[in-house]
Amino acid sequence: MTSTPDLPEHDGSDLAELREEIDALKAIPHEEIVNPLPKNLEDREPEAEPTDAIGSEKWDDAEPGRSDS
Repeated sequence: MTSTPDLPEHDGSDLAELREEIDALKAIPHEEIVNPLPKNLEDREPEAEPTDAIGSEKWDDAEPGRSDS
């Protein structure tokens, strides 16, 4: 590219801000860009609670507080 006296040679210094934005976008994982999870939904996501193992319940026992009269 030839420069003219009216337009000095471009040194690329004004591209630093654009480069920072590109680098910030590259740091975001591909899955997050393609399928982002809203932050408010992430905060409201329920946490799992521990449960009894499958088959550990005793169905033969009467339920507490219930009388079969």
